[in-house]
This record gives sequence, structure tokens and C-alpha cells, in this order.
Amino acid sequence: MFYTKELLFSEFKDAEKKDESSKKESYTNRIQCLKDIKDLLVKSPKYFSQVSITEQQLQNLIDDWSSPNPRDATYMRVFGMTYDQKKKQEELEFDPWESETEPKEKKVTDVLN
Repeated sequence: MFYTKELLFSEFKDAEKKDESSKKESYTNRIQCLKDIKDLLVKSPKYFSQVSITEQQLQNLIDDWSSPNPRDATYMRVFGMTYDQKKKQEELEFDPWESETEPKEKKVTDVLN
């Protein structure tokens, strides 16, 4: 059986549903799904000829999902900061009038003068 991107997403979605069915927040089924995919990729790479994914990329996903907060782990790996820190940075870049040290009114009057 050859894997496609859609089939991989489908398997991961099934694992996600199993995790969400438990009362406690858990990622064990998703982590196991990723580990199984990685093992199969290592043992039989020909099954993944239609998918552009590497062993290292799968390991990064396993590491991120294994952390207490997967979203923060991914943001930390990619951007070097947590999700909340990145959103705050984007807000400041998007709204140049907003500053934590100076009031908004002063910046507006500086621009008008």
C-alpha cells in the first residue's frame, strides 16, 4: 500500500479522535500514530514515494506532540519563542502605535507634528 498525504492525514485524524474521546487531555494515540509512520518510513521508504516527508520531520512532530504543550513546542522550535510570545510580537509589528512604555496619544501627536 502506498501512502498519500490524504491517507496520512486520515490516519492522524483517527488518532486525534481517539485522543479526544478520553476525558483527560491526551496525545498518546497521535504520538503512537506518528511513531508507527516513522517506523514504516524507515523500514519501507518505497511506500512513501508519493509523500515528501523525512524521518527528521516526523521526529520533530513526535517531539512536539510529546511535550506538555505541543503548540508551544512547535513555535519554540520554529520561531524560538512560545505561541503567546509570537502573537504579542506580531501584534506589536502590526500596530506600530501600540507600545508598552509610551501612551498611545503621545505617539499620535508626534506623528501629526
